[in-house]
Amino acid sequence: MSVTLQFCGAAHTVTGSCYCFKTPAGTFLVDCGLFQGQKTLKELNYTAFPFRPADVDIVLLTHAHIDHSGLLPKLMLEGFRGRIFATRGTIDLCSYMLPDSGSIQESEVAALNRRNLKRGKPEVSPIYTQADAVASLQSFRSVEYETWVDVIPGVRARYWNAGHLLGSASIELEFADENTPEHPLRVLMSGDLGPDTKLLQPDPVAPAGFDYVISESTYGDRVRPETTHQGRQQRLAAEVHDAAKANGALLIPAFAVERTQELIVDLVGLMERGEIPVAPIFLDSPLAIRATEVFRNHAASLDPNIDVARLLSSPHLRFTETVEESKSIAKLSGFHIIIAASGMCDAGRIRHHLKHWLWNSRATVLLVGFQARGTLGRFLEEGAKAVRIQGEDINVAARIRRIDDYSGHADGSELVRWIAARRPIQRGIFLVHGEDQAMAGLSERIAERVIPSAKIFLPILDDIYDLSTNVPTSLSATHRRRLAPEAVVALDWHNDMSKMILDINDRVGAAADDRARGVIIRRLRRALDADV
Repeated sequence: MSVTLQFCGAAHTVTGSCYCFKTPAGTFLVDCGLFQGQKTLKELNYTAFPFRPADVDIVLLTHAHIDHSGLLPKLMLEGFRGRIFATRGTIDLCSYMLPDSGSIQESEVAALNRRNLKRGKPEVSPIYTQADAVASLQSFRSVEYETWVDVIPGVRARYWNAGHLLGSASIELEFADENTPEHPLRVLMSGDLGPDTKLLQPDPVAPAGFDYVISESTYGDRVRPETTHQGRQQRLAAEVHDAAKANGALLIPAFAVERTQELIVDLVGLMERGEIPVAPIFLDSPLAIRATEVFRNHAASLDPNIDVARLLSSPHLRFTETVEESKSIAKLSGFHIIIAASGMCDAGRIRHHLKHWLWNSRATVLLVGFQARGTLGRFLEEGAKAVRIQGEDINVAARIRRIDDYSGHADGSELVRWIAARRPIQRGIFLVHGEDQAMAGLSERIAERVIPSAKIFLPILDDIYDLSTNVPTSLSATHRRRLAPEAVVALDWHNDMSKMILDINDRVGAAADDRARGVIIRRLRRALDADV
């Protein structure tokens, strides 16, 4: 059977996960996620898919995170009429996450259109609406872990717990070969893999013996210090104590699903044991509030040693559903904790809290997850002295702290062990869902020691490979790419523009007097005129 695979997302970047398999019998996707981060990538969300949605028969969804599921409503709007296979946990989370994504897009586009109206620019439309997202939920079908399901004629799939998120899965694929029916082509899609000792989730599992493995590489170049549940709580407690001493807000940008619930479980547990000061924990995210209810409902499938349902119902928690309730938090003084989405500070209510607190040295921002290239969280992580939020320049005086203990992704050494356990891998491994440095780091770790270097592939966006040959054959020269390869890996002009505006403001503000400021402005004007 002829089998081709196109890498339609999460190739040399960590978002937009989407992989298109084609056989003579049909076409199916693994994931259909939203691009996040720099604007050049996010603009792909508005452009046509690199395949015809009407030709897609099935979508196999690894988990609910929006960078894996967030373009499913658009897929349906553009002609997809098939089914979406996912675990029950993933379906329950998507029932809130996809409508929330549609609502966010509607509100952000409405704000953009108000600005465009003032600037004389045309209106734009959201990628999809909340109603579109709700409609897409009718296509979901539940699958059980470790149970074969038929995908299209000649292809079947089996889901394995990936230990990354409630309902997350690695997906095992078998493609029948009429010439050698006893030896089907075997492919494993890792999905996102959880780390060892992850709170609430088990370690990832999967079988061995594949022709191909497609593995994530998010933290492929990093090795975190070994940790335990107790060690993680101690590090969190130290950060909380330091923030409390400053007597300001502790802002925690966190993904609404799982990361938030893990933090709540540990924060409430530490407060109940008297190991950190008791303070209100504001959960300022309607999605996180609804996701917390899903976790309560699935508590029996989580860590049996943790009373998840009770901890997620603590009186220390304050749910802020409405915009008015969210705004009222800004009136508070003294130490308090705010957990709000998004985890990379690129959208949602956390941006409003950052605008209110970043300039204040009494505030603490605690980053607890991966910050993709081009995101506000990445700029803060890298020590930016000033940032632009919704068109405003904000000086950064708050303490910016980071702990990796709540990462939802396996680190480099854990990825190596997971890949090694999948051997023998006969034809090759494709590294995806990682930035250049992470992919190169993981490639170096597994080269020769785990798999021959010649069998390691680092596909770029829109690459197509024929998997039915003994060695994967690139077919990429036969089609048009949506982006030049260099545009995927470099910070785009939007980031450069924001940084330049901040630098100009700093330089003009630091000038000795009005005459010196005038000199700077005239030089800039000459540079602009010379380029016309």
